[in-house]
Amino acid sequence: MTSIVQINPTARPSLLLVEDDDGIRRSLQLLLQGQGFDVRSFGSSRPALADPMTADAHYLVIDYVLTDSDGIAVLRRFNERGWKGVAVLITAFASPQVRASAIAAGFAAVLDKPFRDDELVAALAH
Repeated sequence: MTSIVQINPTARPSLLLVEDDDGIRRSLQLLLQGQGFDVRSFGSSRPALADPMTADAHYLVIDYVLTDSDGIAVLRRFNERGWKGVAVLITAFASPQVRASAIAAGFAAVLDKPFRDDELVAALAH
């Protein structure tokens, strides 16, 4: 007997969203879901780091300043675990030093808040 494996053509790429501002997090979650992503959102880094499903995510959108960490440190922790997705840092505290640290840590882009929706979508296309 032959087994047929069917691939779900409607599978959505998984995206982790870590943002401690409830309003911004909800707005970004709706935007990204509308763009076809399966979004898992977190209000702080601890639950994101503790969730075993985060290892399989394709994308990460994370705020730089979080209540319990910073986005660059979180990406470094994910990378230590072997995560290989596309990461975008969002921040209201951009500086040349933050940008350099973010790029060195592996972020594909750093977006200054406020940013346009299309800027985020384009940054995820890397």
